[in-house]
Amino acid sequence: MRNVLCLVILFSLFVSCGDKKKSTEKFLPDASGAINNVSVVATNELWEGIVGEEIRAILGKPIYGLPQDEPTFTVSQIPPKVFSGFVTKNRTVLKIEISKDADIKFLDDVYAKPQKVIVVSGQTRQDIIAVLKEHDVKIVEVFRNMELAERQRQMAKSPHNFNAIKEKLGLTIQFASVYRIAKEAENFFWIRKDITTGTNNLLIYELPLEAIKEHDSVVSEIIKIRDSIGKAYIEGPVEGSYLSTQNAYAPFISEMSIDNKLTYETKGIWRVENAFMGGPFINYAIKDDINKRWVMVEGFSFAPSVEKRNYMLELESIIKSVKIE
Repeated sequence: MRNVLCLVILFSLFVSCGDKKKSTEKFLPDASGAINNVSVVATNELWEGIVGEEIRAILGKPIYGLPQDEPTFTVSQIPPKVFSGFVTKNRTVLKIEISKDADIKFLDDVYAKPQKVIVVSGQTRQDIIAVLKEHDVKIVEVFRNMELAERQRQMAKSPHNFNAIKEKLGLTIQFASVYRIAKEAENFFWIRKDITTGTNNLLIYELPLEAIKEHDSVVSEIIKIRDSIGKAYIEGPVEGSYLSTQNAYAPFISEMSIDNKLTYETKGIWRVENAFMGGPFINYAIKDDINKRWVMVEGFSFAPSVEKRNYMLELESIIKSVKIE
């Protein structure tokens, strides 16, 4: 009988702890904040000195592939003594703590959900700067991935219902219903959304594996392909005008993975032949070995006289949602 009673008590404690944990998670407030805006919790003395300079150099680094310099993140400094209440709910937070051992911590959902909090500490300013320099790439990557996921989450609230993309190309891609199909041809889609001063655009199509030969000049092959697609499908505002690549701005290419598949990411500037139009583009060539093809997905933004950072992040978040059957 005593053993049974002990088991009942232990089970009750286990259930109680589980309920307490669920209760804590339940009452964690929703994270907030504008896209690409990082809250930096640091004293005024640190922010106005060499530590602040290093933080601004890392988080404010210009984004490659935009016509004008735009910072990777917009940064807002918050003194520790006022970091409470609603200001703790920002989705991305960088905390600087002095008088502790040099360290960096990457934390999830500390004050709100979903949230990324990075804590950098050191006994001296030089210690803190050393930690920031050592982990600068990881810091930017963690915050950017958070913003990409947030943009995907926002668009999932009102998803599109274009079944033709899955039927013709054998893939799914997530974007909001505000986007519309501007042009549809055999195995090709041009999808766009009206924005305040222009449009956000997506191109989705496929190519046989032999269309891109993987060697040192792969970037030139991808540019030739996108120019030929632009000439064939994306007409400009006047007769004889079409989408092409701005040769004066060297495209940047890198390797990555989308849907666990080798992917070439190419960033550059587009223009319209015979017309004064241009802007940034980001092109992804996804190698689909199983189906013996390349899946090409490109995003480009036309937004004259305004910042394009957030528009391009939205397009990137859409493209990285691709799932190939």
